[in-house]
Amino acid sequence: MKSRRQFIQKLSAGIAIPSLVSFNSLSGPTSNPIDPSLQGEDFWAQVRARFPLTKDRVYLNNGTFGPAPFVVQKALESSLTEINTTGEYGSTSPEREKLAAFLGVNTSDLALTHNTTEGINIMAWGIELERGDEVIMTNQDHAGNALPWLNRAKLHGIVPKIFSPLLTQEENLELIKSLISPKTKVIAIPHVTCTTGLVFPIKEISEFARNKGILTAIDGAHGAGTFGLNLQDLGCDFYAGCCHKWMLGPAGTGFLYVRSESMDSLQPLHFGAGGDLGWDLFSNPPVLEGYIENAHRYDYGTQSTSLMKGVSAAAAFHIEIGKERVEARIRELNQYLFEGMQELGDRLNILSPTEPQSRICMLTIRPKKTDYQSVGNKLGETGFRIRQVPEGRTNGIRVSTHIYNSKLEIDRFLAVLPKALD
Repeated sequence: MKSRRQFIQKLSAGIAIPSLVSFNSLSGPTSNPIDPSLQGEDFWAQVRARFPLTKDRVYLNNGTFGPAPFVVQKALESSLTEINTTGEYGSTSPEREKLAAFLGVNTSDLALTHNTTEGINIMAWGIELERGDEVIMTNQDHAGNALPWLNRAKLHGIVPKIFSPLLTQEENLELIKSLISPKTKVIAIPHVTCTTGLVFPIKEISEFARNKGILTAIDGAHGAGTFGLNLQDLGCDFYAGCCHKWMLGPAGTGFLYVRSESMDSLQPLHFGAGGDLGWDLFSNPPVLEGYIENAHRYDYGTQSTSLMKGVSAAAAFHIEIGKERVEARIRELNQYLFEGMQELGDRLNILSPTEPQSRICMLTIRPKKTDYQSVGNKLGETGFRIRQVPEGRTNGIRVSTHIYNSKLEIDRFLAVLPKALD
């Protein structure tokens, strides 16, 4: 710790914009397999070389969007070229199978969406609820989870039951248990909060809820690509996620997991070809015979084969590295950043949990002596891409690190941060 502090002090004397490896085309080293024998920063340096990220700044905002590696861009480009050359647009069925395997679920339990919010809307509107029924939510929800449920409350009279998260997994589990009433029908919380990066114990919450006959509808925007995620093992009823954040896939791709035992609890309201058991406009009256017996009933409209090819390439990229190795690296960088932030405790408050299992990929701070927006703007001008967080009255700076980041980048950030806090 002391040597790092001394290194940061030396860096802070003259650093402006960090110098990083740069690639400006799709000609990166996509054909070279990742060498698993390399260790430590040498291993992650070769992973970093597979991203076209610019050298002009350090990207610390993966919680908003995950830059895709070359292999994902190549997959998109190749698919678009093939489709527009031959006119054959193919099928997304093979890509659904690969995504389902990556998430640890059966293909029949996975619907394809375009983003997390679309999946949350399917959950929020498809669960049978009556006026007065309660849905447990946090006051740290992203708009994509909050607004669908609030809209249903506005139109149908359901009751959002809001709580402020605590700082440990055990405390949050007990808090949620204490909120249950005879009117509680759904627990609709994030796997990881967008504000402070707090991780909820979803497996334990889901087991408790199932024993009470309560549905769990999880906002999983920050789940896929961070944890070595196995949704079947997680045990929740519904889980909406996206592929453009931590999975490092293309924007416009997402998924909805529907536990097979809970499928009859989720009515498809938006509906299209392929989800039906038959329909007839010539009968009198016209008929829809019913819904297919899997989660594909929640698909509707055309899906992009090219975008889903990108998702498959992103999943393969994670698997090549190793899902467990990816999660371990994300946690390692988060802890390294956390320890560095602790050294600046006289200038900032760390809003993210201290408990390691309640953190994974994001860390949020609030300046003690100056406005968070001013600090965020200064960091941006100095070459660091972070996110300012007004949501949930957080009023803080969120830093999210992924496998393309290095400890050296974190050291450079920690060297610049004190100046921004002045």
